[in-house]
Amino acid sequence: MSAEERIVVGPANRIVFADDVMPAVLATPWLVAHLEYAARNAIAPCLEEFERSVGTSVDVEHLAPSPEGFTVVCKARVIHVEGPAVTFQVEAHDGVEVVARGCTSAG
Repeated sequence: MSAEERIVVGPANRIVFADDVMPAVLATPWLVAHLEYAARNAIAPCLEEFERSVGTSVDVEHLAPSPEGFTVVCKARVIHVEGPAVTFQVEAHDGVEVVARGCTSAG
């Protein structure tokens, strides 16, 4: 099972300390949030209407900056299930390069 989330880099999700030295790029917390949204969406079809999942661990490397205006595609794929615990392989790409990869878990 897998899912994708897309995020366009803009004023609401870029680093707050952008200036003449540091360009405006996607902030790591927003990147991780959208990887988590993709993971949640990957297992949503398996949940009952009253059930929810919540992230329990995140191990993600933010490998490259994504400039303002770029669209980042965050992907999550289920790689292990043990009882209520689910582990996902996650990756993000901005159309130029891989910007993040790792694993997350939810329960």
